[in-house]
Amino acid sequence: MTTNMESNYDRAKEVKEFDETKAGVKGLLDAGVVKIPRIFIHVMEKLENRLSENYGTSLQVPVIDLGDFINRPREEIVNEISKASETWGFFQMVNHGIPVCVMEEMIGGIKRFHEQPREVKMEWYSRDVKQRVRFYCNGDLLVAKSANWRDSIACHYNDSVLDSDALPLVCRKEISNYMDGLIRLKEELSKLLSEALGLSSDFLSNIDCMKTASLVCHYYPWCPEPDLTLGASKHSDPSFITILLQDNIGGLQVLHQNNWVDVEPVKGALIANIGDLMQLITNDKFKSVEHRVLAARVGPRISAASFLYPSIASKCKPYGPIKEFLSNNNPPIYRETSHEEYQAYYKSKGLDGTSALLHFKL
Repeated sequence: MTTNMESNYDRAKEVKEFDETKAGVKGLLDAGVVKIPRIFIHVMEKLENRLSENYGTSLQVPVIDLGDFINRPREEIVNEISKASETWGFFQMVNHGIPVCVMEEMIGGIKRFHEQPREVKMEWYSRDVKQRVRFYCNGDLLVAKSANWRDSIACHYNDSVLDSDALPLVCRKEISNYMDGLIRLKEELSKLLSEALGLSSDFLSNIDCMKTASLVCHYYPWCPEPDLTLGASKHSDPSFITILLQDNIGGLQVLHQNNWVDVEPVKGALIANIGDLMQLITNDKFKSVEHRVLAARVGPRISAASFLYPSIASKCKPYGPIKEFLSNNNPPIYRETSHEEYQAYYKSKGLDGTSALLHFKL
């Protein structure tokens, strides 16, 4: 019976029919589904590995106060960032300069966009990655073995610039205000990360690796069968660094010491996680770690990830292990690659549970 079901299943047809609705996952719920379509089922995901409490709750992603330069030496904060980047690849930032009200308004704006009528949202629906602002469901829908239970709107800030008039009116003010603050934050974070690497504070700025921001605003609706799917498959990010805003629902997990650990929401915090390209140029000093998002019966969960990349002028620039980190005892682990090449390979591979970095090892 199983063999017959397998042979009769046409995944490509189901994907095409779903994509052509331009309604995303929320459209399925609006249509009244009580069982998730097969394209969303993650057959390899082990139920017993979903919850972090199976491994104890003593592990916690580091929380770093970026605004405490008065009471603590800058070197102490830099050392915390260095340790977190080397051991966790993740850390939460508080007192980072973006007001809590701006963050809360951003979450509200994202929610409003995704909860508009389908006929309004579908005008923004596109799989053309060259489109500066677009709505879609699963960027790797056409290549992934299993789709994720989420919808997204992406806004591409080439060289940190995007005309606010290009944004949907329903969330234009909220995204603009948030991104103004985030662009200021990433300049300070660039200095702190440079110092955490033991380099001059302008090092990362000088190599032009965090100029462009790709903002992806995710909407994870409640799921009728959360044990069968995921909000986001296990993956690491193809960026140099990612800055994430999440609401208070939770669901984000990071793989640490072979355990899935919840990244508990902290009021007013933003999350920074090291990307693949940062691991590559630091020759594995800073770690780009795998993470995922669980599906849940509660929701929607809202998040906004800002992936930081080189400027448009540097998208073909070769990046390799920083020479200051290399020696006879520490030879280069990776070959040089450009952001454009790395991104193309990452997208062609899809979120298949393996790191794209392996492809670039020497």
